[in-house]
Amino acid sequence: MSPTPEPTPARLRTIPSRLIAGAAVIADRLVSERLATEGARKWHFAVLVALAEAGAASQAELSRRTGIYRSDMVAVLNELSAASYIRREPDPVDRRRNVITLTPVGRRHLERLDTLIADAQRELLAPLTPAQQGQLTDLLIALTDHHGVGHTGQSHAAGGRAR
Repeated sequence: MSPTPEPTPARLRTIPSRLIAGAAVIADRLVSERLATEGARKWHFAVLVALAEAGAASQAELSRRTGIYRSDMVAVLNELSAASYIRREPDPVDRRRNVITLTPVGRRHLERLDTLIADAQRELLAPLTPAQQGQLTDLLIALTDHHGVGHTGQSHAAGGRAR
């Protein structure tokens, strides 16, 4: 019989950065597991959302919108293109670059992913009331906005690379 694990010291349980990091690990696992059921990853979702919300874009623009490094963006776009979720076409203004567009198949795939993401959020936030869930979201937005994360997304360099 294994010994009962020691409880986390109270002082550690009250450090906001530690709590946020722990919650982020859980959130990341839940989202990754859900997306994997559709053969998708977080960066697939991010690119599809960016295209759905703001329309066609160059690879560089998608990199800025999503926080995916340009060097990683090519691999993500290759995967999405192979599944016919996006289309790459030469930019009529500048033939040296491609314009990426969301296909109807990609839009339907995004709808399925949205359902999976919503499912993960429900599980993550289950212990909170709807009012607390809204408050937590507002507080996290305030923190990330203040520190410049979430606008370009590239402030989270080490943990933010596409995998």
